[in-house]
Amino acid sequence: MPFPSWGETREGHSMLKEAVEQLDRASHLLGLDPNVADRLRYPKRALVVTVPIRMDDGRVVSYTGYRVHHNVTLGPGKGGIRYSPTVSLEETTALAMWMTWKCALMNIPFGGAKGGVCCDTHKMSRREIQALTRRYTSEIVMLIGPERDIPAPDMYTNEQTMAWIMDTYSMQVGYSVPGVVTGKPVVVGGSLGRREATGIGLCNLIFATLDRLKLDPQKMTAVVQGFGNVGSVAALELWRDKVKVVAVSDVYGGAYHPAGLPVDALIRHVDEGGKVSEFPGATAVSNRELLEIPCDILTPCATAGQITKENAPKIQCRILAEGANGPTTLEADAILADKGVFIIPDVLGNAGGVTTSYFEWVQDTQKFFWDIGEINRQLERIMLQAFQEVLALSKERGVSHRMAALMIGISRVAEAMRFRGLYP
Repeated sequence: MPFPSWGETREGHSMLKEAVEQLDRASHLLGLDPNVADRLRYPKRALVVTVPIRMDDGRVVSYTGYRVHHNVTLGPGKGGIRYSPTVSLEETTALAMWMTWKCALMNIPFGGAKGGVCCDTHKMSRREIQALTRRYTSEIVMLIGPERDIPAPDMYTNEQTMAWIMDTYSMQVGYSVPGVVTGKPVVVGGSLGRREATGIGLCNLIFATLDRLKLDPQKMTAVVQGFGNVGSVAALELWRDKVKVVAVSDVYGGAYHPAGLPVDALIRHVDEGGKVSEFPGATAVSNRELLEIPCDILTPCATAGQITKENAPKIQCRILAEGANGPTTLEADAILADKGVFIIPDVLGNAGGVTTSYFEWVQDTQKFFWDIGEINRQLERIMLQAFQEVLALSKERGVSHRMAALMIGISRVAEAMRFRGLYP
């Protein structure tokens, strides 16, 4: 069966081809049954919908939305919903595949899913975004549910978006269903710590890496690309633990100061409507320049395809901690490995979000909620357990951390598929 081609991403490489190439390499190393490996190359189902909404000026504009289930062998689909002009069937399918491996790696009972709408919310009013969300939800309602598929926030979606989805779904079934989404406001069944979980989980692994390499955090410098939900939390956690954060960026550009940036003040600056690149006292840099700034810890928390074979030789970090999905291409991986960079791969590094989403789902199901101390303890426990498993397999098999993480996730899904068999 030929592999489908759905185009290129704006970064100039195909996310889906990248994801499938990772799967193929891991399958070869695992000696996976070819029948199982072939099934894993394709999504279980993919829904493409038209999302028409009436704009504030009276026009009706039709957007395209997607929801993809890659594999649901281990449990309900789990994956974010993003609103971005880059959203496509290819991107959504690749992200759903990575979610499958991520959930299995973290040993949580979810399968991989992803969704999104191709739109630019920066050019839309709050009312238009709400209309978009509710119509999109109504178009995918047959796929989602607390036992079917549980969406969460992603790029340019947030707690409010999830609340609108939950309300729309609840209106359709006739009663309140908090467990249909995670990443909701606490007042409607959300979990404490969910918003910060991806950034905190990434920092758990960064500090574990520093400890493993016997490096003093107070002598380290960090560069963070992306200042959204993941990057801002990661930067703040690093800064609070006395790591010198010398550069950060948002979609408009970055700010650099060799003596370190006051991350708390930078967050206030952005919350008040400012751009990172306009932060007083800092030097403005582009996102491309930011990645090449010498540092000990580089954390790409923006979008896919940021580190490629073109700029990987110029990367000057000791630790690459991936908060974004797919920020490093396979060609760049090889270059960074030759340079001796310690890589915390995305499938492990940004798994704090889905792990705490699992906690939220469990709390919604049980109608019993945990305190923040319990959530952070369980998050750290699960993140560090997966980290140790990845390092152990990497050493045992002589493979990269990324390949070890993928091998663990893929092998667990494959084992479950073998036990369940093929229907009919």
